[in-house]
Amino acid sequence: MTHARTALQPYAADVSATVAWEKISTEKKAQLIDVRTESEWRSVGMPDLSSVGKKPIFLSLFFAPDMTENVAFADEIMQAVPDRDTPLYFMCRSGGRSAQAATLMTQRGYTQCYNIFDGFEGEPDARGHLCTVNGWRAQQLPWRQ
Repeated sequence: MTHARTALQPYAADVSATVAWEKISTEKKAQLIDVRTESEWRSVGMPDLSSVGKKPIFLSLFFAPDMTENVAFADEIMQAVPDRDTPLYFMCRSGGRSAQAATLMTQRGYTQCYNIFDGFEGEPDARGHLCTVNGWRAQQLPWRQ
């Protein structure tokens, strides 16, 4: 599922984890950037792109526990991915921080910034549990603990 850019959404589009996986798997330059915190990577898990010969970029937009902004975030992305036409797929837990990251990098001149709107864990189900409704893990996309 893809939602195109709107006035309220300055980046290229919102995409589902499944669409992001398809693009990352088939587009040579496409890059996954996981903006969650280090504690989330350790405790919840991480996307695994090894089956397609790639590695995600793990770079926190905010630092736990107080969610202090990583003021070097944009500069670090620009250093890691200098080509501003590279498709960048940003992921967090459920789409909020990744939308912020996609917006920031679009403002920095990147032309193909996508927000993975359902994130790694997705929306909570009726009982409040994550990883069951949507998102990277619920869609059974490759991940590791």
